[in-house]
Amino acid sequence: MTQTENQKHNSQTLIYFCSIFFERASYYGFRAILVLYMIGETLKMSREEALYIYGTFTGAFIISKIIGAIFGDLIIGNKKAALIGGITQALGAFFICIPSPASLYVSLFLIVLGNGFYSPNLTALFGKNYLNRTKSLDSGFTLYYLAINMAATIGIAFIGYVGENMNWNYGFVTSGILMMISTVFIFISKEHQDVNLTKINMPSIGARALKIIIAIILVTIFWGIYELSSGNSYILQSQLKELLPSSIPEHLWSFLNSILILPIGFIAVILWTKFYSSQSLKLTFGFIFGAMAFGVLMLIPEIPTSEHLKMYITAIVLLNISEICIAPIVFSVLTQYANPKYLAILISFTFAPTRILSMLIGYFSGRLYDNPSLTTIVSVVAMSIMGFALLVYTLFIKKLIKQKT
Repeated sequence: MTQTENQKHNSQTLIYFCSIFFERASYYGFRAILVLYMIGETLKMSREEALYIYGTFTGAFIISKIIGAIFGDLIIGNKKAALIGGITQALGAFFICIPSPASLYVSLFLIVLGNGFYSPNLTALFGKNYLNRTKSLDSGFTLYYLAINMAATIGIAFIGYVGENMNWNYGFVTSGILMMISTVFIFISKEHQDVNLTKINMPSIGARALKIIIAIILVTIFWGIYELSSGNSYILQSQLKELLPSSIPEHLWSFLNSILILPIGFIAVILWTKFYSSQSLKLTFGFIFGAMAFGVLMLIPEIPTSEHLKMYITAIVLLNISEICIAPIVFSVLTQYANPKYLAILISFTFAPTRILSMLIGYFSGRLYDNPSLTTIVSVVAMSIMGFALLVYTLFIKKLIKQKT
């Protein structure tokens, strides 16, 4: 670990931070009330139909992000694509206020299309902001990741409250307004000019491609394990919630993961801004902490008591550390080693393997969740294998490759 000099965050970081914050608050708030609106008195859909539409809606983002990224990288530029996407997404939130099934489908189409243009291009703009100070990429994308987590928590709580307690349309209008605020920050941002790769010290194309592929595989495995264990974690959380002291508000328990990840993330941002450590080392620690988290969960019996509450919180803290060391780093690797001209396209394709793996896990979830302890054991073993492999690479193989080159 070495001290980082002249690699600070700039005003553009704050601008993009605010943009993604308001966009994610808008998006997750919209999602929080969507199903409730569809099964409510306005549309009166069955729960099965509403959940089918919701699943199709969330799954369609894979394709829309690829389309939006192609437009941003190859046709109109990332900034224009993000602006168009933000405005389109806001229109979708406003359009759903017209009470009819046709308006619902038009609204969801606009949001899917708008987010497809906005998301990969905004992420690419954020990454390009760090191309001349790559040692701050990890801390920068961790800050970006924290903006998403904070916004999701606030958006769900605020828009959910407005929609359920005041009026569904008020909730959707609030979502649209937040999205419009997000586009203001894109408008005032300065698009980073692409860097000439021949002027900076870059590995060969093959070495860069290998790093990118490995990073995508690792983050896919991580989210796959996360998805695999989610059923057992949900059951355990529900059991422990009933044992909570009456002095602890129940809604805080629902946001436990989001609450705990924020201080961990901010500590990581501060450390990684001042000191640089390799991305492979962060990924190694990520999987090691993940193995420790699921190891702690293994010690909690199927019928927990109040004594196991501290163990569960400890496991969540360890898992959050793991998430912070892995999830943002993949975007850092993509930005550092990809050709900037095609960064948004590459980012858009990164979501596909994770989504496909989640769908496969969901297909077999019925069998897996019948034996929750098995999913935890599989998670511990998978995390341990990945952590050990990365440790060997970081300590031995990586140094050996450097010596030969």
